[in-house]
Order: sequence, then structure tokens, then C-alpha cells
Amino acid sequence: MLNHITVMGRLTRDPELRHTQSGVPVASFSIACDRDFKDKSTGERATDFIDIVAWRATGEFASKYLTKGRMAVVSGRLQMRDWTDKEGNKRRSAEIVAENIYFGDSKTKEDQEPPASVGGPVEAAGGDPFGGLSGGFAPNFGEPADDGSLPF
Repeated sequence: MLNHITVMGRLTRDPELRHTQSGVPVASFSIACDRDFKDKSTGERATDFIDIVAWRATGEFASKYLTKGRMAVVSGRLQMRDWTDKEGNKRRSAEIVAENIYFGDSKTKEDQEPPASVGGPVEAAGGDPFGGLSGGFAPNFGEPADDGSLPF
């Protein structure tokens, strides 16, 4: 069976990092994802608010580098949870258990130099995602640097 989901949206709040009784870190946050279509009557896009749970290093990464308003790409598995509220009513909620989290926006000047993601590609020092192996190309795949060694 396949249970894989990838969503992109802005964080609605800062991730909350907690630890289980055995000391395992777990972060929870939610992201707002606009739908691809507009409502015919209002002309506006509906927004879905999706709960995310990130365990261990992925949760620590989210807690350390993501903040409210940042764009994030989250991939993982969809999980349904049954629970009982304070009034004794049975409830069901859906959440994504994050396996990989990536930045969905550019860094600002105030941001630190974090890795590109947890569980996915990581930028090398200096911001070159190819670790200096980009063959003279800038990280944005612009014009090659003129180093005089090109055969044409």
C-alpha cells in the first residue's frame, strides 16, 4: 500500500517542540495551503489548515529553523487519529507525519545558515547545493563562470 503526501504552505504558528517520557523529540505545527481553484461566488481561494507532526531530528529541525509565516514543503504520510474530547464526544482528525521538510521560500538576511532540509538534500557550506561540484555554474543555474578552461 502507498501512503505518501506532499504539501506546501505557510506555517500558521511557530513549531512547538516537546519530548516524550522517553526523551524523543516531537514537534507539532500547522500550515495553511491554498486550494488550486477559486470559489465561483466569492472569487477567492479556499485555504486548508493542515496539522503536521515531526519526530526526532526532523522535529528538531522544524523547531530550530521554521517560524510562523515561513513557506515549507512537507512530505510524509497521512495519519488518522481517533480521540475523545473533554465532553466525551468521539473525534477524528487527520495529520501528516513528516518524513522530510524543505524550505519553500528564500532565506532572509535575519535567517541563519540552516541545512536545506532534514531527510533530503543538504546545502554545502557557502550555499552551493552541489558542494562546489556545480561545474562553474552559479547555484541558480545562470551563466557559467569564465574560468578559461572551457574547450569552446
